Amino acid sequence: MSFPLLTATAALPAVGAIATAAVPAARRTAAKWMALLFSLATLVAALVVVFRFDPDKVVNSPADRYQLAESHAWIADFGVRYELGVDGIGAALLGLTALLVPFVVLAGWHDADPEDDGKSKESVATGRWRPTQGFFALILMVEAMVILSFLATDVFLFYILFEAMLIPMYFLIGGFGDKAGAHGEKEAATQRSYAAVKFLLYNLVGGLIMLAAVIGLYVVGGTFSLTEIAEARAAGNFEMATNTERLLFLGFFFAFAVKAPLWPLHTWLPNAMGEATAPVAVLITAVVDKVGTFAMLRFCLQLFPNASEWATPVILALALVSIVYGALLAVGQRDIKRLIAYASISHFGFIIMGIFAMTSQGQSGATLYMVNHGISTAALMLVAGFLITRRGSRLIADYGGVQKVAPILAGTFLVGSLATLSLPGLAPFVSEFLVLVGTFARYPVVGIIATVGIVLGALYTLVLYQRTMTGPVKENVRTMPDLRVRELAVVAPLIALLIFLGVYPKPVTDLVNPAVDQTLSDVQKQDPEPEVEAAK
Repeated sequence: MSFPLLTATAALPAVGAIATAAVPAARRTAAKWMALLFSLATLVAALVVVFRFDPDKVVNSPADRYQLAESHAWIADFGVRYELGVDGIGAALLGLTALLVPFVVLAGWHDADPEDDGKSKESVATGRWRPTQGFFALILMVEAMVILSFLATDVFLFYILFEAMLIPMYFLIGGFGDKAGAHGEKEAATQRSYAAVKFLLYNLVGGLIMLAAVIGLYVVGGTFSLTEIAEARAAGNFEMATNTERLLFLGFFFAFAVKAPLWPLHTWLPNAMGEATAPVAVLITAVVDKVGTFAMLRFCLQLFPNASEWATPVILALALVSIVYGALLAVGQRDIKRLIAYASISHFGFIIMGIFAMTSQGQSGATLYMVNHGISTAALMLVAGFLITRRGSRLIADYGGVQKVAPILAGTFLVGSLATLSLPGLAPFVSEFLVLVGTFARYPVVGIIATVGIVLGALYTLVLYQRTMTGPVKENVRTMPDLRVRELAVVAPLIALLIFLGVYPKPVTDLVNPAVDQTLSDVQKQDPEPEVEAAK
């Protein structure tokens, strides 16, 4: 029996979460280092998975689409199996998740330190007050569940993970929120609670609808195994009535559209990102939300190809609304973190548009966009978090002239902002370009309208930088310190990656392209032929 590498990769953060939570209350620093070490060990294991995955095998043999596979009986009476496998898209997102979590841990190093409120000494002495341990344990638990979501090839197992990750995220938002936007502890607690409950309710409703569709899929197909269904479909032994397939598709897509989030199911995201700490906000939009768009590729298109084609016009229209609506609301924001949240809604619109353009460029660009958006949003949000921590305010109007007193902070904020607007030379440009090219090839009008989002993106990011970093130095900004060593260790590698992947995206595209070709084959789509032949 081969070593279960995929299980081991997901088990590392889960074990780390338990170990971190068990650290004595007085050993907060030890808990932080333990969380960091386990996140780094997970990164090493994830890199082993990525390098062991062989895209060439997928090209030569479509049966090798899911590699390093594991399959064990779980709930035999209901046909549920513990079944894992990694394809190129899953490998790319596994690498992204494992890469970002160490930076999330480092950036949140002091976010859960208990305040001296008169009761902390007694609580620490009795071992009852452990917010630091809980904070980092929850982060690692989210990482474990997200990693398994990218690897699960049993639909029921995926559903369990899809729902279970809501629990630690709920406590991270509601229990460890950002206080910079509130006028007092009571108001801050109320806002955090509202954001956490809204996040939970939206995603629970989506999950319940998905559960009905999962059960319906089992009734129709007799199995939860994605690979068995794919093999049966390829052999012509898996047929669904048209209306049944459409209903099941809608059940799955609704849950994924909430998670993604897609307009009009997006309204939980600005609240959650605004009230969470900056590292948790990164966890939400750069890691957890990717499960939704990933699942559209893995489950919606593979399980329901005909229904996916049927729903494409409406989904493209919703994606266009997300692109323009998200960008317009970002332009009008006064809160830095909510601006980044609405910008992410616009970016997720591009990702979903690329997925349902049903072209190789569009889907390769969408997958690359997931990776690049994760890195660029992490860079911008974490620098914004460092800025907000120093000033104690999320309002754009409370800043001005930061570049004169903290030039390194301002410079890194500028690079993150430019990446968000997809400046050529930075990673998001390549993915956005591929999405637009792939969409224009099949739906030219949609591709043209989507470019409005690019113009608005330049507007909200440059205005944000101008109002916070340039101009006269505000009084409360004069003593603002520049980035410290720990903060530079968080931001510098992300910026280096943005530049590297902006110049040389080939490592990621080579990884995902065979999986994209297989997905297009599932929906029986080919790239449109060019209308004008190139001159010889």
